[in-house]
Amino acid sequence: MTEHAEILGSEGYGIVNRINGALEFSEKLLEINPIFSRANPQIAERIKKVKEQNRHYLAHEYFNRDWHPMHFATMADWLSPAKLSYACSAHQIDHIDAVNLTREQQTFLKDIPDAMFRESVRDFIVNQQFRRDYWVKGVRKLSALEQVELMRALRVILTVHRPDVTLKVAGALGEASLSESVYNPILDYLADHKIKTLGQIEQAIKDKGITLSQVIQAAMLLTGSGQMAMVQEENMITRAKKHTDKLNGHIMSKAGSSADITYLASPVTGGGMAVGRFQQLFLLAMSKGKKQPNDWALFVWQILAAQGQKIIKEGKALETGEENIKELTEQAVSFFEKQLPILKALQIA
Repeated sequence: MTEHAEILGSEGYGIVNRINGALEFSEKLLEINPIFSRANPQIAERIKKVKEQNRHYLAHEYFNRDWHPMHFATMADWLSPAKLSYACSAHQIDHIDAVNLTREQQTFLKDIPDAMFRESVRDFIVNQQFRRDYWVKGVRKLSALEQVELMRALRVILTVHRPDVTLKVAGALGEASLSESVYNPILDYLADHKIKTLGQIEQAIKDKGITLSQVIQAAMLLTGSGQMAMVQEENMITRAKKHTDKLNGHIMSKAGSSADITYLASPVTGGGMAVGRFQQLFLLAMSKGKKQPNDWALFVWQILAAQGQKIIKEGKALETGEENIKELTEQAVSFFEKQLPILKALQIA
């Protein structure tokens, strides 16, 4: 695809059209049933999924002059002269063997003495597409006691409306269901969206017979599924807030004419939180003194109407102002009830 965009794509058409042309060419190539696609049947489904993604993301992820796929062992060799060693996966769910590996596969990997080679073999077992890893210089292993103490001190926050939390998680083996008897007490304790340490969670639910190791695993799975987030130290939050406020204000002002950026920055987590265009405009309305959801809806509709824009619902444009305001009001009420408390806890709102 990259070669098609570079060789047959025209610079004058822009990167988006060149990407579309490369995807169209790839589909036509697969339609003539090349032996490569028969030997690699997953490629057709991969191209289908790529076609559904944002073109600007694809430009960065695939259509990059220096995009060179490599094996884990190759990366280890490249980083070795800098004395960087592999620490662990940056994706929390990767650490939970039960949702990624069969017992036979777990036993097979444990019998491999070399950690680097073990990672290479694991990639083949789970058919790893992309890796997200931590590499460190001068790695030193903590004692078991130090690990437990630091785990108890870790701070977390629930980033999803409690009734909307899903007890399903996707691993290499497919979708797995999480134990309600373990997760519901944890989630109920976190439902106020206040910052808690894992040690506080452990103490709060100890009468339920839930151990610290279960709390840690729950935190990893909930964080990995995007329903919980790690929290920075208070001094880091204070230092970051003036910068995130400025950045978020700029992004929200851009939301009036564009839906390109659907994330806002949180000083609490040090990362981004998904916030849609209309929700950003609701926040902008709040910053201008609008206090009620119906006022936010009217504020947003005035911005849309001035640009000749209408809301698309179920594939159809809402034609009248009344219909658009009604839809925006419903979204504003839902935002007020579900998302706003979380954004306030994350110090975004």
